[in-house]
Amino acid sequence: MTTPILPARHAWFRRELVAPGIERIDEPHVHEFLRSNIWFIKGRDRDLVVDAGLGVASLHDTFPDIFIRDPILAVTHAHLDHVGSAHEFADRRMHRHSQIGGQTAASLLGPELAALLGLDAAQLPAVLVDAVPARFTVESYQIKTAPATSTVSDGDVINLGDRHLLVLHLPGHTPGSICLLDDESGDLFSGDVIYDDILLDELHESDIDQYVASMLRLRSLPVRTVYPGHGYPFDQSRMIEIIDNYLRIRAPHAMPRKIRCRSEHEPPTAPGGELPA
Repeated sequence: MTTPILPARHAWFRRELVAPGIERIDEPHVHEFLRSNIWFIKGRDRDLVVDAGLGVASLHDTFPDIFIRDPILAVTHAHLDHVGSAHEFADRRMHRHSQIGGQTAASLLGPELAALLGLDAAQLPAVLVDAVPARFTVESYQIKTAPATSTVSDGDVINLGDRHLLVLHLPGHTPGSICLLDDESGDLFSGDVIYDDILLDELHESDIDQYVASMLRLRSLPVRTVYPGHGYPFDQSRMIEIIDNYLRIRAPHAMPRKIRCRSEHEPPTAPGGELPA
């Protein structure tokens, strides 16, 4: 196909403060399918960046302030829209099943990316951006190799001094998918494990049974606010709605009983969100 001539845009990213110490960065000229969130979390001793966008434009050149204190980059999974600028970070942490480099499926052309990921090409437009940075061409797009400087496993903790983020290995979307949970605040940085849209569980590397198990585990956790890989934050009640809608389709036999509100004098809920008998 002939790629259309796209307008050049100097301002590639969009950045906003969404909560104290938490900023959201995204790429507004990217089609919503690939328009992922980059989360910047300021800590007392270290800063953390969760995911790294498409890499079409340089994060470091655009936001040098983010890199002043040598931030930790936590990669939630190794899809192109989350790892593109990973090579710009010196401290890269990801699950051992997430690898960034030549094996990463990468294209900004809809039909080509659909074939690489295992999607129906009709689901995507011909080109997945409506503009480009100066001196960039869609055909030149590729992911630069960025191996983990350290791997993380379920139960590990990323310590920012005043924030401690628990690593949760929640496979299904990909084998290496992780979330980060701040137990104190209830903030969950979820990557593509959960977001407020159709969850993708039929990609080449997806596993529905694992996804169901991950959803059941996630449902029982003390989450207050979800900061997802795509779209805007949402609260625990919306998280449970999304999970339950998914389970009704994929595993109706595993549906937990409906959660009801309880007073502080009632016993705690059991794992999976069920009230004790």
